[in-house]
Amino acid sequence: MAVEIRQAVIMVGGKGTRLLPLTDNRPKPILPVLNKPCLRYLIESLANAGIKEVILACGYKSAQMVSAIGDGSDLGIKIEYSYEDEPLGTGGAMKQIEHKLDDVFVAANGDVFADICLKDEIETHFSSGSKVTIALTEVSNPCEFGIARLDDDNRILEFKEKPKPEEVFSNLINAGVYIIDREVLADVPPGTFFDFSKDLMPILLARGDKVQGFLLKGTWRDVGRPADLLGVNLHMASKMYDEIIWGGKYSESSVVKKPLYFGEDTWVNDSELTVVVALDGCTIEDSKITNSLIMNGCEITSAKIENSILGEGCVVHEGARIENSVLGDGTVVKAGEKVARNNVF
Repeated sequence: MAVEIRQAVIMVGGKGTRLLPLTDNRPKPILPVLNKPCLRYLIESLANAGIKEVILACGYKSAQMVSAIGDGSDLGIKIEYSYEDEPLGTGGAMKQIEHKLDDVFVAANGDVFADICLKDEIETHFSSGSKVTIALTEVSNPCEFGIARLDDDNRILEFKEKPKPEEVFSNLINAGVYIIDREVLADVPPGTFFDFSKDLMPILLARGDKVQGFLLKGTWRDVGRPADLLGVNLHMASKMYDEIIWGGKYSESSVVKKPLYFGEDTWVNDSELTVVVALDGCTIEDSKITNSLIMNGCEITSAKIENSILGEGCVVHEGARIENSVLGDGTVVKAGEKVARNNVF
């Protein structure tokens, strides 16, 4: 029998410091993945699973969040915003709006890319009788995440947040998408920074509450670092635009190699682009660009760019070279200048 949940909470309060300077002017969840804010993919996944109401728990640069995401009417859902004066952590953010929450709800971290199917996770939660169901995914290096040990029925027996290499007992990590019985929030102190996985999970497991693991279906990517943001853009370009159907155009004198994506009104002339995402309104003339993300409104002339991300409205002049770097919005690279930070990718 199909079951439904109507409500979701997404935690989007973080500052995204590892993605500076891109996050100087915007919160991390609205950084672009192709033609949409990163967070938009998760919200669409929630809408596809039957969610009718989404509450965004905001902190850093919340006005930009509201402007980029809107009220959900175009998806047939309602999006509300909850604001934190001080960071409260994932558990604290849920506690602050506990009075608004249904008996069972979806919660998700908004600082990841998620284009996923949630219906089976919801079904698993109800059929397993768990208090919390956590989406899990496999990664090669689990030390930056919370890891889970499962029994044969996928019940979580042990959970450890950000283990040292010698402490790793699993490559299944917490993907930050939960189905939660509201009653577990009774263990979260009000008005206090409290992390759901680091602080609440040990309490639940020690008490013997049932916490279920669910192996995630769909595309999930951490976007904590510039290389991750570039990677998810290239992945989605390959997944969604493999036939090279874009809004932008390139001249016959240009050489382009997939995966690629050109946004609306982007023009590429006399250039060689290999594994590149160039978003809306970019002009690229007589340049060579490799493995890079070029955000809206950039102008690049007779330059060489590799392994880099350019923020919105950057201008790169003739003879410039950019390697292994992330440039903030509006950066101007002078003629002949070389930018090479070497510690970004």
